[in-house]
Amino acid sequence: MLGRLSKERVLDLFFLHIRNLWRVDGLYFLGIEERFGTEAATEVDARCWEVMGKTEARHLRAILEIEEIDPESLLYILRNTSWALDVLEKKAEITDRKVVFRVTKCGIQLKRTKKGLEVFPCKEVRLGYMRSFARELNPEIETRCKVCPPDERPSNLWCEWEFIFPRK
Repeated sequence: MLGRLSKERVLDLFFLHIRNLWRVDGLYFLGIEERFGTEAATEVDARCWEVMGKTEARHLRAILEIEEIDPESLLYILRNTSWALDVLEKKAEITDRKVVFRVTKCGIQLKRTKKGLEVFPCKEVRLGYMRSFARELNPEIETRCKVCPPDERPSNLWCEWEFIFPRK
């Protein structure tokens, strides 16, 4: 069925499903938040995304046929996650032992503030996701959050993550 579609239509369909994943995530979060508060919604969200980080890393590594995990391959896999594909604007840097990934424009946060909601303190949720993602690829990778809401941040940055590889 998909083979009959043009590459452009397959990509449109793909990105529709990515956006739908995030719509569902936002809808269930808002429902839990409305009924039980932000703290309860964040706890549920954090556990879901911790499992998702591990699952996505494992499946993407297999689909992308990546054997060796080095900074370049970690970034490649990260850029192919549903989260990174949905991020509006991002930047990355690589050194021999470190990957730095920055979100400069976050659609989720912009939608919340546009609706009159407070900025979502997503640090706990995203840190669990990033740690489980990196650990699945290599348990020795250290994951650090440099900044993420509710942290104070510059206006041109929503969050920044570091993945530090062990010395060889």
